Amino acid sequence: MKNPDYWIRHDQAKTRGQLAQEYGISRKTFYNWLKESGICLSDRKLITPKEQEIIYEIFGQPKKIQRKW
Repeated sequence: MKNPDYWIRHDQAKTRGQLAQEYGISRKTFYNWLKESGICLSDRKLITPKEQEIIYEIFGQPKKIQRKW
């Protein structure tokens, strides 16, 4: 079982699959979202926290990690 804070950690690099899972979509759909939005990520396997911020700004916070601060 994953730590409940897993979904709200913004200080860790994540895979494209992890971000797709956060949005409740397939990895292929996530790739299409990135392509259609013109988001170019580094060729590295992991998405940096800074890149995640850009994704969250464009697509919004996934419902699983939305919180009132």
